[in-house]
Amino acid sequence: MAPVQGSRYRGSIKDFPNFDPNHDAEALYKAMKGIGSDKEAILDLITSRSNRQRQEITQTYKMIYGKDLIDDLKYELTGKFERLIVGLMRPLAYFDAKEIKDSVAGIGTDEKCLIEILASRTNQQIHALVAAYKDAYDRDLEPDVVGDTTGHFKKMLVVLLQGEREEDDVVSEDLVEQDAKDLFEAGEQQWGTDEAQFIYILGNRSRQHLQLVFDEYKNLAGKDIEESIKNELSGDFQKLMLAVVRCMRSTKEYFATRLYKSMQGMGTADHTLIRIMVSRSELDMMDIREAFRTKYEKSLYSMIKNDTSGEYKKALLKLCGGDDDAAGEFFPEAAQVAYQRWELSAVARVELKGTVLPAADFVADNDAKVLRKAMKGLGTDEDSIISIVTQRSNEQRQEIRKAFKKHFGRDLMADLKSEVSGTLARLILGLMMTPAQFDAKQLKKAMEGAGTDEKALIEILATRNNQEIQAINEAFQEAYNKSLEDSLSSDTSGHFKRILVSLALGNRDEGGEDFSKALEDAKVIADVLEISDAGDSSDSSSKETRFMSILCTRSYPHLRRVFQEFIKQTNHDVEHTIKKEMSGDVKDAFVAIVKSVRNKPAFFAERLYKAMKGAGTDEKALTRILVSRSEIDLLNIRQEFKEAHEKSLHHCIEKETSGDFRKALLALCGGDD
Repeated sequence: MAPVQGSRYRGSIKDFPNFDPNHDAEALYKAMKGIGSDKEAILDLITSRSNRQRQEITQTYKMIYGKDLIDDLKYELTGKFERLIVGLMRPLAYFDAKEIKDSVAGIGTDEKCLIEILASRTNQQIHALVAAYKDAYDRDLEPDVVGDTTGHFKKMLVVLLQGEREEDDVVSEDLVEQDAKDLFEAGEQQWGTDEAQFIYILGNRSRQHLQLVFDEYKNLAGKDIEESIKNELSGDFQKLMLAVVRCMRSTKEYFATRLYKSMQGMGTADHTLIRIMVSRSELDMMDIREAFRTKYEKSLYSMIKNDTSGEYKKALLKLCGGDDDAAGEFFPEAAQVAYQRWELSAVARVELKGTVLPAADFVADNDAKVLRKAMKGLGTDEDSIISIVTQRSNEQRQEIRKAFKKHFGRDLMADLKSEVSGTLARLILGLMMTPAQFDAKQLKKAMEGAGTDEKALIEILATRNNQEIQAINEAFQEAYNKSLEDSLSSDTSGHFKRILVSLALGNRDEGGEDFSKALEDAKVIADVLEISDAGDSSDSSSKETRFMSILCTRSYPHLRRVFQEFIKQTNHDVEHTIKKEMSGDVKDAFVAIVKSVRNKPAFFAERLYKAMKGAGTDEKALTRILVSRSEIDLLNIRQEFKEAHEKSLHHCIEKETSGDFRKALLALCGGDD
């Protein structure tokens, strides 16, 4: 099955332009005709054609000359070079099938080959492999593997051969925690090891899920799961499970390591080297090269060049596709870290969870009566108000408002305003508004009076999606008889105004990434941000305008790809570069967008930490974030807060606030991590 050479293509071998299978078949025939063969011509042609094109050449060769091209190549070539060229001529599934057939044939088994292939292939690739094996050898693959292996090693191989790994990109945090706990209890926490749990979880869960399980496992066990596998398992079963974990973490790093070890020390593991270079050349060789250069501080190209020779070396170098040492250092350490963060951001699909859920057995009339009683007569029962308002969803609160009006002929919001005050009033009244009304109110407050709260404007407009922005616009117009755009234009100026107005339009693309467009966008950003501070005002204007058009209108998935490409082009992280090259509110707005694109819960966690750090507490920011995120992702924000600052959000709120305001905030926070 030929790989799709789409926008995310990361292979080193691509379709040859102006491809003519007749011409190529004739060229290969001439290269092998007569005494000797033109090995240079053979390797140049075959390594510059895609696998799909090679299959066409094989068919055409048979049709024109009545001969099998692979048989002729085997006859003319020898040794490692023959194995490499013949491997390239097979479709990938048939190449894998041949590798596995060789590994289980005869006396002994090449367990490393079995492990590498079955631990690293996708479901689709496994299914294609099984079908190819049956077609090529008229035998079922599973019985051959079962007959040649034993024990838990055999069981795990059989699980992998089913090609049924889950492929959901949405991850359940509850299941992540349960799987991590099950693995911990199956190994480190009991006498002996429950291998069945390791086989089931590592053999069936999705890549995204397992990556989070590994993180959670480390929290539980105080060590990486690889270390536990080394302690709890043994032999080929241990090697297989380690390979699965490493492939789930990063396939490219797994293969980079395999390639390095194949050429390290005395001698070369040519079978491994050939197998990886052939099988990954049209899948992810560019990514493997990057991982190799980052991990070993030398290029894959240079190591192949120093460790092999002759036509074999030339063919391998062609498959490699380029030397990452040619232009000097490829990724400085800081850029490596930034790139990996963006890479993780691009693949993570964490289930967002709020802390406030709809109350069970909800009766709006009953809640309305409780609230009326809490505010009637002398004094106010703040505890009852906090309990009701913080433990109902926003939709339920709107029903309570209607029920209150219906039963008592009174406006609940007006009564609350008269009965509670200060920071608690802002919090409770904010919760009683719809999300759009609350955001509109916060934006209005940020622009009222002397001075502008630019941080509040940035925080709201840089983090809301198109639907939320449209709802805010409608709520703002209805509440203040003026458009949000006009208000922003009146209260801000320059490029900062243009950024906010652009964000307030809610016209961000909602599609996926466009790789070719991402390359162009990254180049624009790189060109713009390299303008020095000494440039004239027209340079500065151009810088912020061009940058704005990309950051304010491209989709989040696309921007993640843009920021990765920016690192590859410049060896700098875009956030660091913005902070260095820009200043003031413009810088703050762009940084907020970048952080929101990378990890929105982490952005809010940082804002909450700063709101409580140092002298005094920013109660407005605390209220704004906890109210607006309580039903969206406050649980995720709590987790990011704990991870970043090694203390819980609950603990910081408890320490930095007081009274009924603290009670209400802690009720919204939902728990102590």
